[in-house]
Amino acid sequence: VQLQAFGGGLVQAGGSLRLSCVASGIRFRINDMGWYRQAPGKQRELVATITSGGSTNYADSVKGRFTISRDNAKNTMYLQMNSLKPEDTAVYLCNGDYYSYNSEDAPVVGRTWGQGTQVTVSS
Repeated sequence: VQLQAFGGGLVQAGGSLRLSCVASGIRFRINDMGWYRQAPGKQRELVATITSGGSTNYADSVKGRFTISRDNAKNTMYLQMNSLKPEDTAVYLCNGDYYSYNSEDAPVVGRTWGQGTQVTVSS
């Protein structure tokens, strides 16, 4: 199971961006998913998470500005980011807990990460 994140870019403070994270693979299901970010010289931090049923959780720093959502039929998760601030500048990464099958048809569970997409907010 692989994740691919895209949608980052350069935006002015107060602007908006929408990130997408698409899961691909064979015979899989994605359960909980999340967005994380990592700024230069800082530790990776949680941005938001969403369960397969749609329950969400946000970091205090993004509450009221960011919205996480998903389309299970498209195996895609989104992050709508509004009122962006320079401190939101970071590489944004997505992850997902998956259930799949290996070549011997045995169930496999794990967590996979996307490659990240750069978000830069100018002041």
